[in-house]
Amino acid sequence: MRRGPVAAAGGVAVVGAVVLAVGFWPGGDGGDSDGAAPSGGRSAAAPSTSPTKSYALSKAPATIPAVREHTAARGPGWRPDEGKGRVVIGDGDSGLADEAKLLAGELKLKYGGESDPREGDVQLTLSDGDGDEGKDKDKGGDESYTLTVKGERVRIAAPAEAGVFYGTRTLKQAVSGGRTAPEGVVRDRPAKPQRGFMIDIARKHYDLKWLEDRVRDLGDLKYNQLGLHFSDDQAFRIESESHPEIVSSDHLTKDQVRGLVKLAASRHITVVPEIDSPGHLGAVTRRHPSLQLRDSRGKVTRGAVDISKPAAAKIVDDLLKEYADLFPGAYWHLGADEYLALTVKNPEASYPQLAAAARERYGADGRVQDLATGWLNDRADTVRPFDKKLKAWNDGFFRGGKTQAADDLEVAYWTGKEIGAREPDAYLKAGRKLVNYNDEYLYYVLGQPQTFRYPTGQRIYESWTPLVVRGTKPVSERYDDQILGGTFAVWGDLADAQTQEQVAAGIRMPLRATVQKLWDPGKPDLAWKDFVKLADGL
Repeated sequence: MRRGPVAAAGGVAVVGAVVLAVGFWPGGDGGDSDGAAPSGGRSAAAPSTSPTKSYALSKAPATIPAVREHTAARGPGWRPDEGKGRVVIGDGDSGLADEAKLLAGELKLKYGGESDPREGDVQLTLSDGDGDEGKDKDKGGDESYTLTVKGERVRIAAPAEAGVFYGTRTLKQAVSGGRTAPEGVVRDRPAKPQRGFMIDIARKHYDLKWLEDRVRDLGDLKYNQLGLHFSDDQAFRIESESHPEIVSSDHLTKDQVRGLVKLAASRHITVVPEIDSPGHLGAVTRRHPSLQLRDSRGKVTRGAVDISKPAAAKIVDDLLKEYADLFPGAYWHLGADEYLALTVKNPEASYPQLAAAARERYGADGRVQDLATGWLNDRADTVRPFDKKLKAWNDGFFRGGKTQAADDLEVAYWTGKEIGAREPDAYLKAGRKLVNYNDEYLYYVLGQPQTFRYPTGQRIYESWTPLVVRGTKPVSERYDDQILGGTFAVWGDLADAQTQEQVAAGIRMPLRATVQKLWDPGKPDLAWKDFVKLADGL
């Protein structure tokens, strides 16, 4: 529930109040007619002639995503001063040096190391959880933070480095374009712990700089996951020592991936790899045709491996193990969608070898879907020792059958169009955790094949929330805690339909709208046109 203004010491606490009219320093256009300083700024009159000068009550900084809570105050606010300003870290907070150096470079300030803050400085510090930052942690965990502007200084405190980093992103936006960070206290935290962007680099090659630019943009917007779908029927896009024969000519080297992962980590973004199987493996089967799935007539099933063959499992496990250390983050996406053997009317009749393998493993009642579920669980067993949290597409989970997908697999829910489709409630009632990839809002499919249309930021901003998992209808609010977040995805179905520059332009506002609703799913305070205007000014 969104709260209105509440009384607070020294000012007024405003939750979610984001406005465009932030104040400017002398020379700006935000002066009040009575001579008082505009919100967050100073009046044009020289302060030295008005020692008892009063300031207008500040307003929340204008940022994307909007801050959740701001306690207003009266004062001049803060803006970077290259002549005297520094970014310093608290005593014993050496782990924040990277965040401090990044912010100092962005604001053209000096990095002062561990030092007491003085006028004009920004201090970054890890809190002990006993004060207001501790209250924020109770609400938002390690990603919560408190940003205080007072006495012409800024203090950003948080329980963990991620929260401090997000505070620096708020400050960076607040002072962009010559604006002033308003006096007062921001207490901020995300509604959802997973805020992702996924890019299909298998069907369309993107150069390294393009990917690095996306990482920097995602970091400023407080996203915390970058998904890389790097294996599909069209190509396999990352260097491999275990199976170099499957790698496409246009690919990322492992050193390039390491650099991308390091850049992402500096922005507190986890890179989530996906080797989709047992479908979408055409790049593998081209080099290993003996692993292709064939039906009872000998016809090849596009992109699918024959999961009755141990050699198919071995090559995929080789790749999963090879890349586990390359991607040290906490998450791994196992794919498991669109295994075409399960899209025919009678899989057992069409694929007798799969039916026989299912009966051998699961008994007389074993079916092809059980064999596919067993494949998914086996791949999970391969990755699990590397201490990963595992995801799989919702159409890789099947109802009924002799076996079920492992309980610890998160459902990446993208569609309700598959054969035997199930509503999100079916997974949620079973206690599954779910991440929202709703293809009605969050799928940017190049060339707009089938029924896909390029999503608009306005539609996401005005009508989507993390509870809208399938189509346009939200699930019950009682499942809110099971919905861990959402991911905006770019797919390269018709790879040449757009250049990578056109993709970047096309996803710019949808990404901003998506993260706004993941950070705070309530109705935004800004109208869409004002949100666009704000985005253009940041």
